[in-house]
Amino acid sequence: MVRWSSLLAGVGLLGVAVMAQASENPCVARSAEILDGLRKGEFATATRHFDTRMTAALGADKLADLWQHRLPQQFGAFDHAGDARLFEQGGTSVAETPLYFAGQALAMRVSCNEQGEVAALFFARLPGSPTAPVLGEGERRLDVSTPLGPLPAVLRLPQGAGPFPAVVLVAGSGPNDRDETVGQNKPFRDIAEGLAAAGIASLRFDKRTLVYGAKVLENDAAFGIDQEVTDDALAAVRLLAAQQGIDPHRVFVLGHSLGAYMAPRIGQRAPQLAGLILLAAPARPLLQVSAQQLGELGVSMGLSDAQVADKKKAIADEQRLLASADPARPPQGSYESLPQGYWLSMRDYDAVTVAGQLAMPMLVLQGDRDFQVFPVEDYQRWQKALGGRPQVGFHQYAGLNHLFMPAGKSGTPADYQLPGHVDGRVIEDVAQWIKAQAAAR
Repeated sequence: MVRWSSLLAGVGLLGVAVMAQASENPCVARSAEILDGLRKGEFATATRHFDTRMTAALGADKLADLWQHRLPQQFGAFDHAGDARLFEQGGTSVAETPLYFAGQALAMRVSCNEQGEVAALFFARLPGSPTAPVLGEGERRLDVSTPLGPLPAVLRLPQGAGPFPAVVLVAGSGPNDRDETVGQNKPFRDIAEGLAAAGIASLRFDKRTLVYGAKVLENDAAFGIDQEVTDDALAAVRLLAAQQGIDPHRVFVLGHSLGAYMAPRIGQRAPQLAGLILLAAPARPLLQVSAQQLGELGVSMGLSDAQVADKKKAIADEQRLLASADPARPPQGSYESLPQGYWLSMRDYDAVTVAGQLAMPMLVLQGDRDFQVFPVEDYQRWQKALGGRPQVGFHQYAGLNHLFMPAGKSGTPADYQLPGHVDGRVIEDVAQWIKAQAAAR
């Protein structure tokens, strides 16, 4: 998804006991206060002991948005919480509470400064929780190598001996799992199964920000768009091409949302790819897309006109800051819970321009009920820039949303909680297009 999920996240709990250790350590007490405030929907209370940096990065409004919208979209319904534990990390006390959601078990970690103020609040894969993917028929466990460690991945093979054409699936923004799980929906699993039925293999993998969220945050100065998307996608391409039964000359990349936005850069750095498939690809800078999302969705998602105006002003201020920033010395602090260096890493990237420089075939797909990447402002820009090239195909689907599933009535991210599947037309079009492409050079 485009910026509805972030590496840092707040959480509200439907029910959790106040921890017995609260009186023994200030940070455990702060963690308990946060959970209690979130449980009651009292977000100002939950953030009242944040230090200055945390208040700027994750104030009450942002915490409310994360609890009420982002986490349910990403991980499904909250089920229960376990008991907190306290440990030391780099000389700092950290209170960790296990949280169990329908789609993922997470660890909520709260660290405090010497004054007992909350200095960090973030989520990571729960230590000790299973990292091995649950395998279905025709699936094999693999690991994508990264500087932080392996990312669990699943190779889905069709029936037969091959060699098969194959696709690396690259997810959208936020700490997505290999299926790009949103509530009960698993778009990438749907795509992998549909492609396998058509004789096409695929590789899907957990994102670095899901598996190693804590490590990413420990060195956020080095965290940019390539660390979130590009580098691991390239590693997945190399891994997939080396597998028995895969035709290394017919390996494609399919990106969704942020993954589609970065697909041209992936193609630029892996010219051996047989082609790119872009699903719901932003054609403009992400901050510009976010501003339009606010304008069209803010009020329907519970924001007042004044709040929408404030958030739009914050985006404009951020755009001005980045325009004059020096990449060698990124601004300090963060925006939308992500370090300024992350946003600066995208400043000079134009996905459409890079795509126009590539010789490889491309397929661009869009749902006409998408309220995160827009049919007019984004999809039509792709058509205008690349529409005259015979090796570039386009499809727009009536009635489909950002997940390429039937759109709900609300026209907001709440629709993602409705169980569904990727429309069969989309998978069929992708499969036919892949089969029609000649082998790469």
